[in-house]
Amino acid sequence: MFTGIITDVGSIRTSEQRGDLRLVISCSYDMDTVAIGASIACSGVCLTVVDKGDGWFAIDASAETVSRTAAGMWEQGTRLNLERALKVGDELGGHIVTGHVDGVGQIVASETIGDSWKVTVAAPSSLAAYIAAKGSITVDGVSLTVNEIADQADGTAYFMLNIIPHTAQMTTLDALDVGRHVNLEIDVLARYLKRMEDIRAT
Repeated sequence: MFTGIITDVGSIRTSEQRGDLRLVISCSYDMDTVAIGASIACSGVCLTVVDKGDGWFAIDASAETVSRTAAGMWEQGTRLNLERALKVGDELGGHIVTGHVDGVGQIVASETIGDSWKVTVAAPSSLAAYIAAKGSITVDGVSLTVNEIADQADGTAYFMLNIIPHTAQMTTLDALDVGRHVNLEIDVLARYLKRMEDIRAT
């Protein structure tokens, strides 16, 4: 379980296919405090620490994980938003995040407004019903508030975010180029409400 408040930005040192994809990720965490088997969210993906050393940890990403996440994010040199698992008693500064990516969105517009950025993300039709104005969404592991949403004729949805300078500085959301693919996780409450609605309708 996570909160979507990023605590470090790491980068992929090595990416090696071994059946699963073995990634070695640089970080600034004190790895003496991270156990083998611990969970770390990497740009919104909950992954298990399988090896570690001073300033790095290793994870194995399955073919399923790779297929469900943003294209190119597992390549050597890619920066990743990192968050260690929530501990009982920690401040819940964002919202409840599971680290399970629901789909991949694409940035379709990005403009500066004052010191911040207004970013528009296209969400696939499979997620459109779960996204609401003033609700929460996780983008590459970052807990954000949806400012506006516009349903499209093809069933997809465009949702608008405001990225403040602090968020950009502390995450990989400092690079918001149009066309960039991002991992999306919908609010867990929306997931359960949609499931209940679907059952009622049958």
